[in-house]
Amino acid sequence: MPQSSTPIASFLDYLKFQKRYSRHTLISYENDLKGFYDFISVQYEETSITNVKSTYVRSWLAELKSKDHNAKTINRKISTLKTFFKYLLKQGLVTTSPMATIVSPKQSKRLPQFVDKRDMDTLFAHMEYAPGWKGRTEKLVMLILYNTGIRQAELLGLKESNIDTGRSQLKVLGKGGKERIIPISNDLNQAIADYIKDKHGSLISPNKEVLLVRENGQKLYPKWVYNTVNTYLTLVTTLDKKSPHILRHTFATHLTNNGAELNAVKELLGHSSLAATQIYTHNTIEKLKDIYKKAHPKA
Repeated sequence: MPQSSTPIASFLDYLKFQKRYSRHTLISYENDLKGFYDFISVQYEETSITNVKSTYVRSWLAELKSKDHNAKTINRKISTLKTFFKYLLKQGLVTTSPMATIVSPKQSKRLPQFVDKRDMDTLFAHMEYAPGWKGRTEKLVMLILYNTGIRQAELLGLKESNIDTGRSQLKVLGKGGKERIIPISNDLNQAIADYIKDKHGSLISPNKEVLLVRENGQKLYPKWVYNTVNTYLTLVTTLDKKSPHILRHTFATHLTNNGAELNAVKELLGHSSLAATQIYTHNTIEKLKDIYKKAHPKA
């Protein structure tokens, strides 16, 4: 980036080293800011990010909309700029934020997709997994994701030392470096204990730091996890999306549908605010509506 855009580099360092954001999130912030910087450079011949006016921002957002960017994408870019200029205010690099008068467009709320409980039962009780260590790891991946609701990155970061088999719980390092403790069932606890024991006893030089490894003893990677989840969910559900995140939605939805308190679900998911968790109550309401229609004689 040009020399005049060093506030951007400083901001990205702040997100990386102080906020401890993930590489994926950092790339997202950088791309949004670079796109905005390129726009004001061309349209307004403005090379200093600290001279930005709200009219520049509105013009950029209008261009994004004209290129058919959806409300969700535009809102993310607005959020990026708001966070960036809030940082510049704190650093004393600007006296006012051009984002103060910018309003985010409304976006339609989509209920998170989830796998039906019967399909999940089929997945674990009747499905044949690949033979050998590969299948062993694949099944444990599916079990952990569904039983804990952790994110894919959190799964990949699980260490053997994060597992407390004596207390049937595991420790997860979530977004922003925040740790949380998640209780696990006796069955999952035993499955993990057996996995660790056999991993040390049957694999040649396995990675003993991370929990989950491939047949060669090396740690899993994102595409491996995604392909595993996609492959097995395809066998039991017709949902459009079959990603690891769907199992997170499934975990949360099954909990709320069975009466779990929303605050408890929030803590288990590692959400920073209750607002992010409240979307799962909509699935509960939809379920109640369905029960009402099927059971009430006047429905």
